[in-house]
Amino acid sequence: MRAEGKRSFLRAVIVVGAIGLFFFLLIFGMAFWLGNRDQFGGPKVALLEVNGLISESDGIIKQIQHHIENPTVQAFVIRINSPGGGVAASQEIYEEIRKIRQIHDKPVVASLSTVGASGGYYIAAAANKIVANPGSITGSIGVILQIPNLSDLLRKVGIRSVVIKSGPYKDMASATRDLTPQERQLLQQLIDDIHDQFIQAVVEGRGLSRDQVERVADGRILSGRQALELGLVDQLGNLQDAIETAAKMGGIPGKPQIVQVKEREFSLLRYLLGNAATAWQQKLLGREGTQFSVDYLWHW
Repeated sequence: MRAEGKRSFLRAVIVVGAIGLFFFLLIFGMAFWLGNRDQFGGPKVALLEVNGLISESDGIIKQIQHHIENPTVQAFVIRINSPGGGVAASQEIYEEIRKIRQIHDKPVVASLSTVGASGGYYIAAAANKIVANPGSITGSIGVILQIPNLSDLLRKVGIRSVVIKSGPYKDMASATRDLTPQERQLLQQLIDDIHDQFIQAVVEGRGLSRDQVERVADGRILSGRQALELGLVDQLGNLQDAIETAAKMGGIPGKPQIVQVKEREFSLLRYLLGNAATAWQQKLLGREGTQFSVDYLWHW
């Protein structure tokens, strides 16, 4: 009887263990499917969004890399609603968009929302085509460096700055004094060089002559309709028009499926097991959230 009881207990343990393993594998499988469901089904258009001031590039670049690894993504749409931002961040996103076209041979369509100006237009210029609303604000091809000058205020309250520096230009652009003529000349040369980089990027991205770009590269803003007349955008339309254009360019028949990485995605594994599973799941599935920081004084 005692032996029979031990065998019954052992069978019960095996059954409970098997049931537990089954549910664990079921939960894991569902979590994996939810995290990678965009890689199933037919060809898709990847939708990426650039919103607000452009102060970093990591978030959008990670999204691009994620979609590039998805074999079902055949085309990209970059939805831009930005007045510009950091110089380097805009350049980095521009280069990644060019890689989508040149290295991975997938079409990219930029869709301008309310605003796609300055650094926002710089990013759009890397796309195969740009679609803008007639009233979208775009253009603003230029560079600006803003330097606050608090010297008069500090003098009124009796505060003065003592500077010890290793060279004559080490405290250039200090907020406690005016620029010297030599410093102003150096900064102007720097701004002109970066402006030249902006113009060249538009020339290469849009296939325009340098003379065509220089005529409007004075910081002016344009409506979408004005930009179309000047060759800075390719067609007028909304986001859906841009998606349909990208789908046609990517050879996707019918109504295209849209795939998009959100900053915070639902995770069954995280929901069931708690936040302790977050880091592990991100490493396993290659998912990391994105965030946006503050604007720079130095911007397009």
